[in-house]
Amino acid sequence: MRQIELELAGGGVLTVSLRASLDAMPAVKQRPLVLVVPGGGYNHVSPREGDPVALQFAAAGYHTAVLTYSVGEGAQNYRPLRQLNEALALLRQNAEEWHILPDKIAVCGFSAGGHLALSAAVLDIPGETAQQRPNAVILGYPVVTAGEFAHRGSFVQLAGSEDAAAQQAFTLEDKVTSDTPPVFVWHTMEDKTVPVENTLLLLAALRRAGVPCEAHLFEKGAHGTSISTAEVDAADPHRAHWVALCLEWLGETFGFKLS
Repeated sequence: MRQIELELAGGGVLTVSLRASLDAMPAVKQRPLVLVVPGGGYNHVSPREGDPVALQFAAAGYHTAVLTYSVGEGAQNYRPLRQLNEALALLRQNAEEWHILPDKIAVCGFSAGGHLALSAAVLDIPGETAQQRPNAVILGYPVVTAGEFAHRGSFVQLAGSEDAAAQQAFTLEDKVTSDTPPVFVWHTMEDKTVPVENTLLLLAALRRAGVPCEAHLFEKGAHGTSISTAEVDAADPHRAHWVALCLEWLGETFGFKLS
């Protein structure tokens, strides 16, 4: 596996991991890519939602990448979204050399990283004329709404303010359109940090807009369980099924299967 690390404007980092291009297997000479966006409430970037997740997709034959984006005061002025936009642009600009299918790039985000991933699909960056959109979105317990069920800390970081009106610019459930790419989302009913209503509001918006989507709600599990294995200190074989379900969904969505 070939690994490339690229610096992004404002202090972000994109770490790309490319599966080998096998001349003996022309069907997989070019592959889709999954760009993983960890969470952390926009005040840190969670390691448990980065490499462990990317390895799951790499094992299934995908190229992968992990985004480290600006947090804290650095999260203001749409900087994390600008960095994700730059990352998507770089992946597509280098698609031929890196054997990436440029129209089959999924963004996979968790918690606040889920908010960032979905923002790439539905939120406009002020002043940006060449914004990149993912071709599919994968969300784990995502931050979605700035309303009643908000993870308030995320929106304070984004807006740089306690002002509800300023935070509302970053709510996402009202920005879904028929052009939104397909979405896979999962959540737990016990999540007290980012209530499941975030996902329910998103699903209602996706359904109204006619966007293809698949959702899985698990009864058990606190916030931040990532791939739900011992590696991320959240072992639960049942909840861990989301990975296999997601791989099946993504394979069908992109038409990509090794078997």
